[in-house]
Amino acid sequence: MSSDELRRISEKLEEHERRILELEKRQLSSPRPMKKELSIKEFILGKQPRSDVQRTLVVGLYLEQHRALTSLNVKDLEDGFREAKEIIPKNINLAVIGNIGNGHMMEAKEKKDDMKAWTLTNRGVEFVEKGFKEQ
Repeated sequence: MSSDELRRISEKLEEHERRILELEKRQLSSPRPMKKELSIKEFILGKQPRSDVQRTLVVGLYLEQHRALTSLNVKDLEDGFREAKEIIPKNINLAVIGNIGNGHMMEAKEKKDDMKAWTLTNRGVEFVEKGFKEQ
């Protein structure tokens, strides 16, 4: 190898070393804390619902906010209760009807998986966020 080739290789190595050190310095100067995702169980415990109607609303809110579901059907809600290891209401439809009657949920525009689907209303979201107190 010629001295020019060795010099170019040495310069490249030095450049790579400088870039790596700069990247490491940037990484260390702005650490990003690891954020653990809130589980559905933790979410329910934090909201403290007192009835099947409220628990159904809280499970629906979690699924909309943390799973990005735009609408919910009975299967989604049942799966949410199971994941949280919560007792599934004997009749989720009845709990949903209670939420619809309170203005906290409404029927979605389209069915989901050939099943009736619902979505939370702004009033329902606020109701949960304000500790189950009406405005």
